[in-house]
Amino acid sequence: MDVWQSSTRVLPDTSRCLTGGGKYTIVFNGEIYNFIELREELKLKGYSFCTHSDTEVVLASYDCWGEQCLNRFNGMWALAIWDHTKKRLFLSRDRFGKKPLFYAFVKDKQGRDMFVFASEMKAIYPYLREIKPSAYFNTMSDVKHIFSYEQRKDHTLVEGIYRFPYSCYAYYDPKQPQSLKYQRYYCILDHLIAPPNHYGEAVERFRELFLDSVSLRMRSDVSIGTALSGGVDSSSTICAMAYLAKQGLKAESKDWQHAFVACFKDTPQEESHYAREVVNHISIKAKFLEINPLENWDRLEYYFYLLEDLYGRIPLAQISTYQAIKENGVSVTLDGHGADELLCGYGHLIYALWDCRYNPSKIYDILNTSNQTLAHPLPMPRVVKNGISFLAKSFIKKMIGRKFGLDSQDASHPNFHTMDFFTQQLYVIFYETLLPVILRDYDRYSMMNSLEIRMPFMDHRLVEFLFSLPFDYKNGHGYTKRIVRDSMNEIVPKSVIWRKHKIGFNAPMIEWIQRDRAHNGLREYFLDLAHSQDFLQCPFVKNPQHIQEAIVRICSMEASSPHLAEEIWCALNPYIWSKSLKYAVRF
Repeated sequence: MDVWQSSTRVLPDTSRCLTGGGKYTIVFNGEIYNFIELREELKLKGYSFCTHSDTEVVLASYDCWGEQCLNRFNGMWALAIWDHTKKRLFLSRDRFGKKPLFYAFVKDKQGRDMFVFASEMKAIYPYLREIKPSAYFNTMSDVKHIFSYEQRKDHTLVEGIYRFPYSCYAYYDPKQPQSLKYQRYYCILDHLIAPPNHYGEAVERFRELFLDSVSLRMRSDVSIGTALSGGVDSSSTICAMAYLAKQGLKAESKDWQHAFVACFKDTPQEESHYAREVVNHISIKAKFLEINPLENWDRLEYYFYLLEDLYGRIPLAQISTYQAIKENGVSVTLDGHGADELLCGYGHLIYALWDCRYNPSKIYDILNTSNQTLAHPLPMPRVVKNGISFLAKSFIKKMIGRKFGLDSQDASHPNFHTMDFFTQQLYVIFYETLLPVILRDYDRYSMMNSLEIRMPFMDHRLVEFLFSLPFDYKNGHGYTKRIVRDSMNEIVPKSVIWRKHKIGFNAPMIEWIQRDRAHNGLREYFLDLAHSQDFLQCPFVKNPQHIQEAIVRICSMEASSPHLAEEIWCALNPYIWSKSLKYAVRF
């Protein structure tokens, strides 16, 4: 996090330099990828610069354009700027919530009002009289609530600490303590465009935007790498890096050839062979990391202290991967996060049936495409039957006045219903529920290892373009993420870009819980925990006997449902979180 004290002063040549004096102080966490272009624009307005830092550009941008500078930034940020002249504090977070910002209103030892803020809750803990769970904490024991946690609200799990909402800014005036009013500066729906008339034009535009997004994020004075899964998204990212490197563009880092692959031997999550095809295709080497949950399991409570929140899945695979990346000398990665929520929708594709307008060929295409993502596709007669059942149930809900699908906070926006029904569903999981939680998680996984993740699919220009497209530009002809595959077809190996079954980068929890220590499993831990009085009497655990029974069923092989394993883990989260507070620093 950069801290910079700055001022504006008029020099003899009428230029303005923001490096010394006392008009502003900035605290900035993040990266502005287009800072070079902004710097050149500001130079034309009379600003001069004494460094090559994006922090100096952020401060000059604020001095020039005020809060309107936020819409000029292409990047991720949490920032605070104190204006020494106006005696007020400007706070902001990026459009999609990639960088966190928390705050609290507290009293010092003399009883005076204080406003404290940080990118981590643990930095605020010492200022609280007591660290105790908030009222919202009691709702956080199931997957549904964990994956809708962010949703542009300001609650956190700790009483007295608030989350600053993304897409917003605010001014804090010390003369009005205990008060902070947010202003929303960004909404995707304000930036929708007229989509190209032809699919081929959309493919070319997507390719142009994606390559430019990758190029901007390759600006770095440190080594760049990627966490490569072998899926379409991460493979497209590193293959785009290789493609751009061949063009010899000066603005990009030359040290990018570092791929790291998490391996889950003998589990359904193993897909390292696809990653191997990718690195062979672009002629670079990769480090294949065998993920063993036992290596870091004894640090789980400490990790929860670092992570601060609750997690829908065991986070050790991600932590171990980014830990290894940092240990190998890489400080920045370009990863494929965001593409699933922009395009595929985790099974939400079936909602596109309502956009087919009873067109038999389009209905069949959507059903077939959705079916092809399954590890074991169903016979088409059964798929058609399931589709008819979905439409019938949805229609009945609509007729009796009940909502079906996902409900957006922005549903009243005039542009919301210009999107097709499928895209509306994606809007909710991308902008309001699932993705903001994923972004939060990956920021913690990386920053706890002093590493930064950049996400080309999260470029706001690309996001706005994709939300402007009709559903059949995004998925169809038997493939999800159709536009990504067609645009990257000449860059990514055919065996990878046209693979249909999606796995995802998640821990194989059911296998880990069922295997014993001799086979790198966690069965003994879960059984010991299930029978411990400390767990059974924990006030934060709902229905501990039910969880105990479920653990025993899984460990004895009576049940092997991944969903049950997920339910168990989510129910254990509050217990582990409460234990993590022993690491909290107090004044």
